[in-house]
Amino acid sequence: MNRQWQEQPHHPDAWWRHGVVYQVYPRSFQDSNDDGIGDLAGIRQRLPYLRELGVDAVWLSPINPSPMADFGYDVADYCDVDPIFGSLADFDALLRDAHRQGLKVILDFVPNHTSDQHPWFVASRASRDNEFRDFYLWRDPAPDGGPPNNWRSNFGGPAWSFDEKTGQWYYHAFLPQQPDLNWRNPRLRQRMYDALRFWLTRGVDGFRVDVIWHLIKDAQFRDNPPDPAWRPEMAQSKAVLQVYSADRPELMEVVREMRSVIAEFDDAAASRILIGEIYLPIERLVAYYGADEAGVLHGVQLPFNFHLISAHWEAAALADLIRRYEAAIPEQGWPNWVLGNHDQSRIASRIGAERAALAACLLLTLRGTPTLYYGDEIGMSDVDIAPEALRDPAELREPGKGQGRDPQRTPMQWDDSTGAGFSRATPWLPLAPDYRQRNVERLRQDGRSVLSLYRALLALRRREPALHAGAIEAVAATGDCLSFDRCHGDSRLRVQINFGGTALPLPAGQGDHPLVFSTAWFGEPASGQAGAQPGGAAAGGAADLETGSPEAGGLLPPLTARILRVA
Repeated sequence: MNRQWQEQPHHPDAWWRHGVVYQVYPRSFQDSNDDGIGDLAGIRQRLPYLRELGVDAVWLSPINPSPMADFGYDVADYCDVDPIFGSLADFDALLRDAHRQGLKVILDFVPNHTSDQHPWFVASRASRDNEFRDFYLWRDPAPDGGPPNNWRSNFGGPAWSFDEKTGQWYYHAFLPQQPDLNWRNPRLRQRMYDALRFWLTRGVDGFRVDVIWHLIKDAQFRDNPPDPAWRPEMAQSKAVLQVYSADRPELMEVVREMRSVIAEFDDAAASRILIGEIYLPIERLVAYYGADEAGVLHGVQLPFNFHLISAHWEAAALADLIRRYEAAIPEQGWPNWVLGNHDQSRIASRIGAERAALAACLLLTLRGTPTLYYGDEIGMSDVDIAPEALRDPAELREPGKGQGRDPQRTPMQWDDSTGAGFSRATPWLPLAPDYRQRNVERLRQDGRSVLSLYRALLALRRREPALHAGAIEAVAATGDCLSFDRCHGDSRLRVQINFGGTALPLPAGQGDHPLVFSTAWFGEPASGQAGAQPGGAAAGGAADLETGSPEAGGLLPPLTARILRVA
């Protein structure tokens, strides 16, 4: 774990290794035309906020034309923009303005499946001998006339739908309106790679690849084995282990090809980035770096590491996770960490607001590239959605089983006006009830707010090579305290996080190191007294946080994270 990225500001990989990615869910970020749905012009309007926040790249969830059965993850045209979000001209303007402000733009690419209204699928289901038939996964019925095997949809129910006209079943890992593509077909691969080139030619900086571990299925379509841990109250998709329907060894060839397409557009100034959505155990996750026998990497640069999302937020469990992940990464691989996204409950709802501040400190001080989810920086939490307002097909198909994603997709809270500054129309999902108190405009004026905490951490991370490029060492858990060092050259910073409810005594001499950052400077400490910022500094992390003064008493307060300068 003593590997570090040598500080090379002009290296083509520096932007995604040093930088911070910020996910925007376009429907919920900013509405510019008063239809209650966010759009590209709205995102363009908010670029200055993202630059002020201190992030480096914006990842947009899908913006392609879509019937919106799964809100954009059912693509009907890979080379255009859905009118809900604007036009290609609007996208070009957004990309141009983002680049002018020093922000990279990453698009969502959805290659596992299309919409059932995509022209390829319309042609594919027209007849068995259509030239597009083999673009999708068609199979004859089982001997009893039922589905070809026992594969389950991730959204509940069988993963096969019967086509009366042609007498065969087609596979869909998600909704019936999302038929899976056949990535064993070379012609299909080339059409998909051309779609990547379409956007790269326009200047896009990279892609987050949706469910990349699903792209290749078992050639024999064997039954998945049952999961002995499954219970009826759990989601139907969990009833079987996805041994044959995902994460197949042949997939690495596709990943290598996709990476080579991206590399066609690398230049001396900046490489293009490929990020893979992969929900797998660590030992399988790191295989997607694509290391060959010589250690050269041919896979995605960042296989998304979601293990903090499912982690137990206890010092020992987190220390073990960090050590195992770091040990598994190939020598030339670069780590990454994620706290939340559009498919997962928000961090403030999962672990509480106080611990969410600790989680932010952890995310932004671990080695690797962090990804933020819009609204987490203002402490947004899941919103209770009334049954009549539900939109997510995952919840509608399997109600009450925790599959719903609407609560974490509600509109961004910009100010306390009607519509929260998101829209002057009724928003597509309800606003959080606390938006008048918890919004950007209010929190940016409060130097002790969670937004100010994020801005201060992001600024510190940008300033300190030890944080954005350094090695990680001495990962340890002592009781409720997680600690580790970040090192670069002669600089060494020590991160200490007390997840417990009582103050912890520090080892001898620890209280003498200069304090660089403390969450006690923000929010309400456990004692209930206001946490003073160093030197009486006011808002937004703009003050010089390095005071050189130790924290008093040789104690690490409860539910507090801090960073010390050790060398």
